[in-house]
Amino acid sequence: MNRLQKLMWLAACWPVVADAKGQMVDVALNGAGMGQAVNIILALTLVALLPGMLVVMTSFTRIIIVLSMLRHAIGMQETPPNVVLIMLAAFLTLLSMGSTFEQLDQKVVTPLYEQNMPASVALKHGGAIMKEYMVGRTREQDMNFVLSLAGKDIPEDAESISVVHVVPAFLLSELRLAFQIGFVIFLPFLLVDIIVSSVLMAMGMMMVPPVSIALPIKVLMFVLIDGWTLVTRAVLSDSM
Repeated sequence: MNRLQKLMWLAACWPVVADAKGQMVDVALNGAGMGQAVNIILALTLVALLPGMLVVMTSFTRIIIVLSMLRHAIGMQETPPNVVLIMLAAFLTLLSMGSTFEQLDQKVVTPLYEQNMPASVALKHGGAIMKEYMVGRTREQDMNFVLSLAGKDIPEDAESISVVHVVPAFLLSELRLAFQIGFVIFLPFLLVDIIVSSVLMAMGMMMVPPVSIALPIKVLMFVLIDGWTLVTRAVLSDSM
């Protein structure tokens, strides 16, 4: 079949295909089809937004920043790998927010899965649960700052605060806490670097890279003090 024959065949079949598509659209826009189409769109949108929601509405941001700063403090740029840090941060997030996720499962996910609750109501309940979690871990100064930027008055109760204002205030509080923990983590490793550099300079071994000697010392020190347990306790202390 040459190109001309293919075009003629497509032109002959196009009215049938167009009519079938029109019938499908009519079915989707009428009765139960419309509700099902809306539910599918909401579900796909929620799946697309889920990674971003994980970052901005949970403790994941704080944990992954602290773990990244720990890796830089030790001096290993690619160890542990990014995928290991991300998965560790994800599971620590599940651990730190266990009660919140249980509420979401009982009040949102299970009723929605059993079709006992409309998707719009489920999203509303889920947003209220997450807002309660974020407000409880947001500094009052950060919340007042965001509300002042938005030109809003400070509400009497947390339920009156919009999610648009809660999320940036929560992120500011999480970033502040993450950098506080990261600063404390950096201090002992910085001390090791200074001592090693001073010793090498005093011995006249200025051509020896301090990193080659400081790195194994820092790794050994981190292992001896059970550093991973200490870091985990630090990043979860505000949530547990």
